[in-house]
Amino acid sequence: MLVSTTRKFEKAMAAATTYDEWRDAALAFDKKQGLDRWKAMDQSRRYDYVSIRTRLDRLRVMRARHDDQGLLFTLNEGIHGNMGGMGSSKLYLKAKFGTKQLVVDYVNEIVDALEHLADDKTDSIPFEQKLDFFRRAHHCFGSSAFMMSGSGTLLYFHMGVVRTLLDHDLLPNVLSGSSGGSLVGSIVSCYPKDKLQEMLSVETMLNAYERDEERGGVLGNLLNEIMPRQMGAEAVRETISRILPDLTFQEAFELTGRHLNVSIAPVETHQTSRLLNAFTSPNVFVREAIFASTAVPGVYPPVTLAAKNDHGERQAYLPSRQWVDGSVSDDLPAKRLARLYGVNHYIVSQTNPHVIPFVTDSKREGGPMSQIKYAGMQTARTWLNTSAEIMRKPMSRSPALSRLSNMALSVVNQDYIGDINILPSTKFFNPAKLLSQLNEKDVRKLVLMGERATWPKLEMIRVQTLIGRTLDRILSEYEDRYLEKYQPCKKAAES
Repeated sequence: MLVSTTRKFEKAMAAATTYDEWRDAALAFDKKQGLDRWKAMDQSRRYDYVSIRTRLDRLRVMRARHDDQGLLFTLNEGIHGNMGGMGSSKLYLKAKFGTKQLVVDYVNEIVDALEHLADDKTDSIPFEQKLDFFRRAHHCFGSSAFMMSGSGTLLYFHMGVVRTLLDHDLLPNVLSGSSGGSLVGSIVSCYPKDKLQEMLSVETMLNAYERDEERGGVLGNLLNEIMPRQMGAEAVRETISRILPDLTFQEAFELTGRHLNVSIAPVETHQTSRLLNAFTSPNVFVREAIFASTAVPGVYPPVTLAAKNDHGERQAYLPSRQWVDGSVSDDLPAKRLARLYGVNHYIVSQTNPHVIPFVTDSKREGGPMSQIKYAGMQTARTWLNTSAEIMRKPMSRSPALSRLSNMALSVVNQDYIGDINILPSTKFFNPAKLLSQLNEKDVRKLVLMGERATWPKLEMIRVQTLIGRTLDRILSEYEDRYLEKYQPCKKAAES
């Protein structure tokens, strides 16, 4: 009876068309399986529950005593997202919804303590001391980024993920994308919030490109399904131009406050890949970056970027350089985001077709089979690199073969997972459609697939990013107040 009941809830989760439907079924499943008791109990070998309980009780006592200085001192000892292993993805594999209540309570207590210290009513601590604390806490805790892989027309999966994160106000302000992922990221970063729902609608995306006349009849329908027409380079450029406003990276950041990062790869052998954003290339046009990042090598021609000069006029950017799809060299630019923005937590939407069969949704964690698969992949990677090194000199006689080898090695040597990974199923799409125009049915299917893949991750994202999001907001408010307070004095002194 228990088996049939739990299967009913599993079917309900699989058939859910909204997050609320999925959550209700997941909670019912957990209750039926007795997992509510597991969540309520502190004990588990998956994390250091003793130290977290001790620290939680200490924070609660200080707040109850109104010991603000003691509270500040305790928080100064360190606010860590993985305190006692509480950030481990293992803690979210047991239940369908949520994790240990102790972890949730501890995160909420940290957030309440931060809000209390930031409140003007807490006047026992000077403003300057608070500002110094929030600056250091923000720097030490780090922040989250959302990375979208290369995808071709599977970008609609990314679109479903992004729509879900936006609906729950959980989309980080630091974004990266390559190929199709860069297009979705640019939409989010080039339009204000009140326009996003419209721009991320299926109707808007379908209307953005001119459809070829589909082949009719039974045979025509079969060909449309098995061998759909590939989008030409000019059609891709026209589609992107209809979707995106003609903004530079700096202009896009000033409009939305989002840090867009676009990966591009060089055509030349001895050049390195680039990550375009408002810091490294503020005057480059976003559209041109997306043209380059969607230029699949061997399929679409490479692209020369364009930027505004000091007179605001359009001109070529690095005119001697040409660029292609960034996913071949830096699909998920985690290290670069860490250097630029202090990011140390990564949410990944991964649809790269050659990667999906080899990655899991937990970061190299799982049973013996997962460990064996990972070890096998590492061994194969080592052999490929060794073989390429041995053949480097013979292949150098053919520049085309050498470029192909370098590109293949770049793909093999990348890391394709983050801390939280949102993945489609391994058998989810016809590869022949990766560069083709999709019909409305396929687009809606991919968007819903992205939404459904995100629902089981929402609670994990909410809990693991709540402290960081709170510090972001508080520090931004305090920095604004600091400028308001001291900028007039500075201007008066200068005059």
